[in-house]
Amino acid sequence: MGFTGCSFPYGWIRKNKFDIHPKFSIFGNNTLKKPCYARGKVCMSITKEKKEELIGVHRKHDKDTGSPEVQIALLTERITNLTEHFKTHKKDHHSRRGLLKLVGQRRRLLDYLKSKDIARYREIIAKLGIRK
Repeated sequence: MGFTGCSFPYGWIRKNKFDIHPKFSIFGNNTLKKPCYARGKVCMSITKEKKEELIGVHRKHDKDTGSPEVQIALLTERITNLTEHFKTHKKDHHSRRGLLKLVGQRRRLLDYLKSKDIARYREIIAKLGIRK
């Protein structure tokens, strides 16, 4: 029995990149997990139904999916989900960086909307409850 890689236990010989313990095999248990919301956990992403609902509430016309209001609403939902995630995963610093990028993107969109149309800015702030 030989040992050829630092990540394998003693007694394992690695012949190719797929020759690993069956428990960790990419060809092993291929069962699909239920979505996180079905398991009673906090989702960091937005489901398709939730996204369509947010777009429906904040759109300006029938085909609107990219107006600043819609983008701000989607970002706010993602930020809220990530904030809930951090209540249980305090040391998840990689996702925290993503949260900060989302907050910055939302801030830039809000600044753009404020410079273009102050009434729409105030409306979206009130609707989403971002400012206190």
